[in-house]
Amino acid sequence: MTDGRSSPDTTGEILVSGLTKIYGSVRAVNGLSFRVEPGRVTGFLGPNGAGKTTTLRMLLSLVTPTAGHATIGGRRYAALTDPLRHVGAVLEASSAHKGRTGINHLRMICTAAGLPRSRADEVLAQVGLAPAARRRFKGYSLGMKQRLGIAAAMLGDPRVLILDEPANGLDPEGIRWMRGFLKSLAAEGRTVLVSSHLLSEMQLLADDVVIIAAGQLVRQGPVDRVIGSMAQTARVRVRTPQAETLRAALERASATVEVDDQGALLVVGADGPTVGRAALAAGVELHELTTERPDLEGVFLELTAGRAGIR
Repeated sequence: MTDGRSSPDTTGEILVSGLTKIYGSVRAVNGLSFRVEPGRVTGFLGPNGAGKTTTLRMLLSLVTPTAGHATIGGRRYAALTDPLRHVGAVLEASSAHKGRTGINHLRMICTAAGLPRSRADEVLAQVGLAPAARRRFKGYSLGMKQRLGIAAAMLGDPRVLILDEPANGLDPEGIRWMRGFLKSLAAEGRTVLVSSHLLSEMQLLADDVVIIAAGQLVRQGPVDRVIGSMAQTARVRVRTPQAETLRAALERASATVEVDDQGALLVVGADGPTVGRAALAAGVELHELTTERPDLEGVFLELTAGRAGIR
């Protein structure tokens, strides 16, 4: 028997539908819709001023939408009971009283949220900050502050993590740790939504991406499918002192050839072995023959070209 009240959907699905935010004459977010699935890391990408942070703030009920709605597990964030047990969020590096230690900062949050104080020790160990637990906040580096913010987000053992630029301030080892940590959370069935401008890292981290520009959706889906869906294809970069001879031979074979600002030929429509055979047949000496494959950064730049938004 139930008490008649509907229970929150615990699947952790994030659903954004027709989300719009207007500030005066500016549409910061414009009819944005996308879905984030549990058990996966989703990268939320866009140029500066694209509306990413505004979208995340609406998702967390910190900003009221002009139109549309966003739900987590089927409910608006503001309607969740014990939200820290459902959603952990970091929208900027952790802020705490500069004289307070990391452990005391987290214990205060536990007390305010009705969580066991022992969770503070557990999450500090999770994020690798246990050795600095009793160091004062004023002595924390930016990377340590980021880890403390993630520790705070994990206090309620939430099913959903929403992180805005979590790798800011982390060194390469810290970024590698972050990648493994977030992947492990997704492997546990949690929903992980990460906004970042580090596109090469997002290609390694994310299962799916949502790409926006000027407040609108431009592409979403699994990373490999988004990369593969673009018209951009593998191209061959060639350096030779006989560029015009090789270019003419390749164009006769229906390849498309351009010249970059360093004088190298960029060939589309012929693979590396084909270019090599054409060079041999034409008696052309090659100094470089490299196949360049599309990546997330190239796709992102192609999708968002001319749509950078407000900077």
